[in-house]
Amino acid sequence: MREKLARFMQGRYGVDDLSKALMYLGIVVIIISMFTRWSVMTLIGWVLLIAVYVRMFSKNHSKCYAQNQKYLQYVNKVKGFFRRQKSHMTQRKTYRIYACPSCKQKIRIPKGKGKIEISCPKCRAKFVKRS
Repeated sequence: MREKLARFMQGRYGVDDLSKALMYLGIVVIIISMFTRWSVMTLIGWVLLIAVYVRMFSKNHSKCYAQNQKYLQYVNKVKGFFRRQKSHMTQRKTYRIYACPSCKQKIRIPKGKGKIEISCPKCRAKFVKRS
């Protein structure tokens, strides 16, 4: 039986990160639809699960790979945003973070230095702020 399955899956795309995300989303939508009794939600959940199987059994590797890469780029942007927010929150104890008025470059200044003139390292613009 295992050999038959391996032979069947030969040349097929298989499971990737986008497929896993669609599967989890489909299951969550179906569970939510069970409590809300919205038939549209159930339909959406099943469509998502069917899309997972279509991707898994697809022989068009290049298209599935491109879709997965686009999904991963989006996920990395979202993760990067939250990583930066966490970094800013930990640095707020000892630093003030200002944006340059001309180029919007973020500049980190130590707290407790009083009123200082800040020079942007990117565009060399000067502005005065309290630290």
